[in-house]
Amino acid sequence: MHAPLHPSLQVEWRGLSALEPIAEEWRSLAARALEPNVFYGPQFMLAAGPVFGADAGALLVRTALGKLVGLFPARIERPRGGLSAMAVGWTHPFAPLGTPLIDRDEPEAVIAAWLGHLGRDPSMPAHLLLPLIPEHGPFAKALDAVLAESGRSSAAFGTHQRALLAPGAEREGYLERALSAGKRKELRRQRRRLEDIAPVTFSTVAGTQNIEAALKDFLVLEASGWKGLAGTAIVGNPAIKDFVERAVTALAAEGQARVDRLFLNGTAVAATVTLASGDTAWCWKIAYNEGLARSSPGVQLVCDLTESLLAESTPLRVDSCATAGHPMIDQVWRERLTLSDRLIALRPSAVPFALACGVETLRRSAIAAAKAARDRLRGR
Repeated sequence: MHAPLHPSLQVEWRGLSALEPIAEEWRSLAARALEPNVFYGPQFMLAAGPVFGADAGALLVRTALGKLVGLFPARIERPRGGLSAMAVGWTHPFAPLGTPLIDRDEPEAVIAAWLGHLGRDPSMPAHLLLPLIPEHGPFAKALDAVLAESGRSSAAFGTHQRALLAPGAEREGYLERALSAGKRKELRRQRRRLEDIAPVTFSTVAGTQNIEAALKDFLVLEASGWKGLAGTAIVGNPAIKDFVERAVTALAAEGQARVDRLFLNGTAVAATVTLASGDTAWCWKIAYNEGLARSSPGVQLVCDLTESLLAESTPLRVDSCATAGHPMIDQVWRERLTLSDRLIALRPSAVPFALACGVETLRRSAIAAAKAARDRLRGR
């Protein structure tokens, strides 16, 4: 039996284009979220919507007095695996986290209202897929409690780990512990190699002053490397460039974005863009001068950024946003964030949950095989 809809909570669906009028209360919800997610805040989502969210929207959960206590971005994908449509949490290549925004007070009631609404709406698919959900944390704990109470089936797909900076109370001396003596020696040697060319400096820009110039340095560095050659650099797509500039500028105005750069004789040779929400930050983007690869300017900058972040009281954790097993950041940040895609049965349907799981497994296997074939062709 599914748990009844919480009587004091109301749920409604809005397309992304209709969310801008609630930006202030949405921002307030993001600030008190059970688990922060900068990619689901209004500054980022409203900028990303025109590029990646034409068919996306969000389910809003409110109290009887109208207070916004939940925001669940999603889209309906048709068909899914050639079998049936599915409600899917909204992520895209620039938003690598799918944790919804939920008021930290009574999160289980908000989740129950959200799932209950989906399960009772005949216009919605019978299955929900939540991509890129941390397996351990307050949202996962609350979600599992609601699923157990309601008797809904669920399964995890695509479980993987990515690098995380989360030293706890042991912030001082983190890099000395994380990096081997040999690696630290090599980085010092590479730094001296850069300093033999010209003075090396590290700089942070936060807030609105100079953020545009700092972001431009990042965009130029990214376009000068392999992404530029592959045609995937941000500046190669005017719509994506506009989205990135809008999102970073809006977040910087709220003190939620910073750009860190490594300079060689006054010219940026590496840059990172870090976003923040609550007690969490995301090392969102990094680019470096690939002509100086022998001196590892990207690693040098990450080490400087790490020291800078650890010198402050917050953030408590920094998500690398990197792929699993990343050859660079995995050597520097030693903690790990485990994520998976959660498939949830919203209600009984003509497609049994076991069959839906099987189709999802086959779909993922087909995508993996296609990527492997593409990579083999590119390697030739």
